[in-house]
Order: sequence, then structure tokens, then C-alpha cells
Amino acid sequence: MEESTNPFEQFKLNRQLLNAIEEAGYTQPTPIQEQAMPLALAGHDVLGIAQTGTGKTAAFVLPLLMKIKYAQGQHPRALILAPTRELVMQIAETITQLSRYTDIRTVSLYGGLGPKSQIEGVQQGVDILVSTPRRFLDIYLKGEIVLKHINTMILDEADKMMDMGFMPQIRSILEVIPTKRQNLLFSATFSERVERLSHEFLEFPMRVEVTPSATTAEMVTQRLYEVPNSRTKINLLTHLLQDEERFSRVLIFTRSKEIADNIFKFLERKVVAEGAIRVIHANKGQNTRINAMEAFKEGNVRVLVATDVASRGIDVTEVSHVINFDVPLIYEDYVHRIGRTGRANHAGEAITFMTMADEYHIRKIENLIRMEIPREPLPDEVELASTPVEERQAMLREIDNQRKREDPTFKGAFHEKKKQYHTTPTKKSGGKGGPKRSGSRRGSRR
Repeated sequence: MEESTNPFEQFKLNRQLLNAIEEAGYTQPTPIQEQAMPLALAGHDVLGIAQTGTGKTAAFVLPLLMKIKYAQGQHPRALILAPTRELVMQIAETITQLSRYTDIRTVSLYGGLGPKSQIEGVQQGVDILVSTPRRFLDIYLKGEIVLKHINTMILDEADKMMDMGFMPQIRSILEVIPTKRQNLLFSATFSERVERLSHEFLEFPMRVEVTPSATTAEMVTQRLYEVPNSRTKINLLTHLLQDEERFSRVLIFTRSKEIADNIFKFLERKVVAEGAIRVIHANKGQNTRINAMEAFKEGNVRVLVATDVASRGIDVTEVSHVINFDVPLIYEDYVHRIGRTGRANHAGEAITFMTMADEYHIRKIENLIRMEIPREPLPDEVELASTPVEERQAMLREIDNQRKREDPTFKGAFHEKKKQYHTTPTKKSGGKGGPKRSGSRRGSRR
């Protein structure tokens, strides 16, 4: 008897799917696929906890395609909800790739552009809807979606759904879709809010957890630099990006749209070759964001600056570095940001810049990921800039607020001197033309 040449044959998928899997370059099932697919194929509700970049999209798409099999009728039989338009597009792309030898019809619904063409897609007949919660409800309330045939519902990136405040929309959707259905919920972390959602959404679920909740990707090397201010962050970023060979495809995350735009303008003007850098955030038009991500994915753009809107929607296998210019305030976002590198068995590196006001958040992140992020000394070539009085006062106020959150009886120490951080750099003795350094560049260790 001939041995199976395709490891995915163990799941008893049909030939159309197996051919598409081979052409897509899937060679071995990932751990989440090995564990979740048999349960989903058997009709169980599934709770999947898995890092981004572990192959979880295919883990729910393949069983769904096997269940749908072929186009039938006019109305959707499956609904997949995802938190961002980028992730909706990524899931739809995977479905298109894996269903290429079937006639299954998929329609994507998301904001950022008018609903007219999306409504037309639904009216032409659809088997699988992939949507953000808000756009789904918008089109449903127009009377354009018939739900009575839906027998499978999938929530992807459930933790991000909670972070983005989609729980009211999800509850509204659960009220109008058929109660007799198979449910699958996937999340990179398993917070209390996700657990509560799983109780509402799943019936007697089979739990699959390929790594402990909120662990960071194994292929990602993490390191952290302690920096005194924003100007020094820019100096450090400039220094790192000068190594074009090593920092070949870089994703830079910021806390706000304004910071993202400022970094983009500076790097485009002084550091990165013309045309080799883009910026994406919520104020950018849909086509601008799509084009920027496609150019980044194809390797035509070396540096992509983004807010957390992009942390879940970028599926690029060869991101060499993720740089957290700002520490995220939603701690699970750290996991998702650095999950953009180290994908598909490619090694990656995640670098975080930490000011003294960020130490509180870093401690929380380290508790979440159950490890200490290794500290690195600043390279000698990086100049330590003076901290402007306003920026220093803002950081001290933030530290006071943090201490008050931890201890409501704390009265405030806004004018405490932070000995480990100096606002005025001093000259470093040494070689000719040596850069200016402050007397101390490192914050307190915890």
C-alpha cells in the first residue's frame, strides 16, 4: 500500500482542498492545525488559543471549506467575524487560496469604503461571509443579509474584539443568527473577558491551546533599550535602521497616529531611501492602507510605520524586525505586535524602547508573558539627547498616576528626582569625535 505523500490527507479532506494545500506550499500541519482541525471536522465547538503566525487561519478555514463543499443557494451558510478590515482581508485571501478548486463564494464586509459593492456581492449569492462586526450589522439592518441558513460561526482574534469594544455588536449578532450552529472561537490570549465571551458563545467546547496563553512566539528574540526621552528614541531608531542588510523588513509600532506620521516624515527625509517607507493608521484611506501593506509584503517597502490597527492584519513571513517605538498600553498588544515577526519558522527580532514612564507597563507585560525582556545597553554611537522640561514633567506626572493606581493612599511625588535619568548629557571621554553621552543612561532595574 502506497504511503500518503500529503500530510494533510490524515484529515480526510477532499481532493480539491488537498490540491490547493499543495499549491499553497503547506508542507506540514502546524500544532494548532493538528489539534483543532479534527475537532472542527467532527462538528465540535472549538476554543483555540494560539499565537498569531501559527497557522490558525487555515485551522478553521479548511474544516469550514470541507463542511461547505460547494456553492449552494443565495444566502450565507457561514459567518466569520474579525476585528479589523486588514484581518478580514487576510482571512478572505486564505479562503480564496484554499478554495480555488471549488465554486464556493466568499464575500468580505468591512468599513473604510461605501457598502454598495459589498451589498452587490451579497446579492449575487454567497456561501461564506467574512466581516467586521460593525459593517455586518450595518448591512444586515438594511435588510440585505438573510441569516436563516447560517450553521457555522467563527470569531477570530476574540481578545482584540474585546479590546476594541465590539462586545455589544457581537451580542446583537448572536441574537439574530440561528441558535443551532457550530461555533469556533480563536484568540491569541485568554483573558477574563475572552473567557466570559466563550461561555456565552460556545456550547461544551473542546479547548485547544498550543502554547500557554499570552506567550510570545518561539522564533522571536526580544530585547529592550532604556531611553530617557523621545529624541533619544529617534537617535536609536536612526542608528538601527542604518544597518540595511540586517534590518531588511521592519515594522515600527507607535501609540498614536501623530507619532506615526512624525516618525514617517523624519525617516523618509533623513534615513530611509525614497519610496522604501510607508505609514498606515486609522486616518489613512482604505486603498492607501491596502497598497502600503501589499508593497511591504512584496518587499518593495523596507519600513512600515503603523499604529496597533495593523498589529493583527499583517501576514508577512519575512519581517526581520518589529520595533516598539512606544510601549503599548493594552498589554496583550505587545504579544500581537511582536507576533508580526518570527512567522512561518523564520527567525525574527522584537525591539522595545522604554522610558522611565514605561517601566510600569513593561512590568505588566512581563507578568503577562511570564518572562523578563532582556535589557541591552544603548550602542555607543547613539547620542543621548537632553530631556525637555515639559516632557520630563509629563513622565513624572504619569509615574505619579501609576503609583496612585497601585496605591490609592499615595499622595504624589511629582517633584521627586529620578537619579537614574539625567536631563543634561555630559561629554563621554574617549576617542576622537566621540558622541555625547549622559552620566547614566539606564533606568532602575526591578
